[in-house]
Amino acid sequence: MARAKDIEAPPESDRFLDAPHPRETQALFGHDRAQAQILNAYRAGRLPQAWILGGREGIGKATLAWHFARFLLANPDPSSQVVQNASDLSVDPDHPAAKRIASLSHGDLLLTRREWDSKTKKHFTRIRAEDVRRLIDLFHQASGEGGWRVAILDSADDLNKESANALLKLIEEPPTRSLFLLVAHQPADILPTIRSRARMLMLEPLSEENVVKALKRAGDPWNAMKSGDLQAAAQRGQGSVREAMRLLDGPGLALALKLDGLFNRLPEVDWLAVHDLADALAGREGQEAFETLLTAVFDWIDATVRASAEIGAARLAPYAEVWEKIAASARETEAFNLDRRPLILSIFADLAAATRAARF
Repeated sequence: MARAKDIEAPPESDRFLDAPHPRETQALFGHDRAQAQILNAYRAGRLPQAWILGGREGIGKATLAWHFARFLLANPDPSSQVVQNASDLSVDPDHPAAKRIASLSHGDLLLTRREWDSKTKKHFTRIRAEDVRRLIDLFHQASGEGGWRVAILDSADDLNKESANALLKLIEEPPTRSLFLLVAHQPADILPTIRSRARMLMLEPLSEENVVKALKRAGDPWNAMKSGDLQAAAQRGQGSVREAMRLLDGPGLALALKLDGLFNRLPEVDWLAVHDLADALAGREGQEAFETLLTAVFDWIDATVRASAEIGAARLAPYAEVWEKIAASARETEAFNLDRRPLILSIFADLAAATRAARF
């Protein structure tokens, strides 16, 4: 007889902490304009076969994708009164299509994401070509319910060259009444030939008020936290519910304040503090804190470049170079399960060098 732990479902790569998965999230805050664009295109019969939902990680792109898919599969006729009178993409959670989508059992919807590697007990670092090819099986079959077939890819940032090309072939010759929803944190990095065949819909970061609303709506433990902590996390999260949750998880806010101090000293580096930080974030239990560090680094680079735009692109080039270097090194560290300490030390060395180069 199989033990419970042997048959337990693996963790989902597109679920953050213990928060509700985007397919389980009924409320969508702050994206009324995007919902209106989608509804208007659907009512007018001008729905592109592929959409890129772009913007900062954690602002609701995946939630919008699931709202979009749920609405389309629940309302396959754009001329129906429900569609014509709709003010947003909400669907009654008791609708049969909504229930099947929530349980990932709807035959006309397929989710593509980084899959679980049973050998390493970790998620693959990329969406593989074989993951994308599963879409071919779905889209080359007749719709199970005579309506639309929808694929959600979360996220396009996780595609490698081979899987991106496999997706391109499918989007180039899509079957009728098919829809591809590509969640993208960095849309500019998507294969240009895919971008040219999709409609881009960029989402703005959420207001602090909407971040707090989303945190409270997410349930335990966030809805039981102090209002001051929620507000502080929302302020530092820069419009991202995901980042606010990360800051509220354990010592996240304290870490963010510590990083502020380190960034403010650049190009000088407090190496004792950086070594302490590297030691604290090195183990498996430091994964979330390490991601907080990476987010803070990229946010700092972005804010620094914006604040220094007047000095010219040539002097700001070192920041672009260090961004690319850190991103590539972080992905390599994750892929090969390397020690994070050398990466953290090199991050601050590279930030210091970039800051000096931009100043002089």
